[in-house]
Amino acid sequence: MGKGGGCVPSKKKPPLGESDLDAPGHPASNSSIPIDDQNQTRSTESTAQIQDGSLPTIKKLRVFIVFYSMYGHIEGLANRMKKGVDGIEGVEGVLYRVPETLSPEVLEQMKVPVKDDRIPVITAEELVEADGLLFGFPTRYGCMATQMKAFFDSTGKLWKEQRLAGVPAGFFVSTGTQGGGQETTAWTAITQLAHHGMLYVPIGYTFGAGMFKMDSIRGGSPYGAGVFSGDGTREPSEIELALAEHQGKYMALIVKRFAQPNSFPPPHSII
Repeated sequence: MGKGGGCVPSKKKPPLGESDLDAPGHPASNSSIPIDDQNQTRSTESTAQIQDGSLPTIKKLRVFIVFYSMYGHIEGLANRMKKGVDGIEGVEGVLYRVPETLSPEVLEQMKVPVKDDRIPVITAEELVEADGLLFGFPTRYGCMATQMKAFFDSTGKLWKEQRLAGVPAGFFVSTGTQGGGQETTAWTAITQLAHHGMLYVPIGYTFGAGMFKMDSIRGGSPYGAGVFSGDGTREPSEIELALAEHQGKYMALIVKRFAQPNSFPPPHSII
């Protein structure tokens, strides 16, 4: 699955030109493949003119980082991803959890840590308020965890009206082992986006040299950031967190590129 030499970015292809991803200190600052952010500000900062004649207010674009995390691995990536989103001017990341499906008694028996109540639980209807979406979840036999699948199953009304059509979206994952589904967990989730008409945004090899290093165990793939949890005690490595931050920046730039007011027709029911 894309492990051959054909996946190495061509050195002849010129960069598309976004300096944010080439900032000093970034793990891939010398070789990342950026995207163009030229002339995007005018289409992304919606202004609301105040009637009394004062300066207009600026509304930032918002990328919702919606995740399920049982033991904290996905949450660690989500927090770092928000840092990446927030690092792009005119865009902010917003963290949300999906509802838990297991009972408190079962969670206690599984020794699941208490969740940070500063991160709110999202409802399906709130998804329409996002300009971009990043979904994070652990694997269950190569597919998303039940909690995230149950959340997607609750979006039927949005699907019926195609309210999410055209919204950029991506994935980040957690697996227990190197062969546990870093790629399959993401690509089996693409069906959810397809039925909603959302635009799947993988990161490709835009992380540059960081995608090719073999000197340490690293989660993540062209499909999105990832972490290896092992038996649950392994913490995300710095390179895994850096990839998550990169994905946040990358999605924020994509959202800016696609932010065109009234670019889609009004939603309508398909049934």
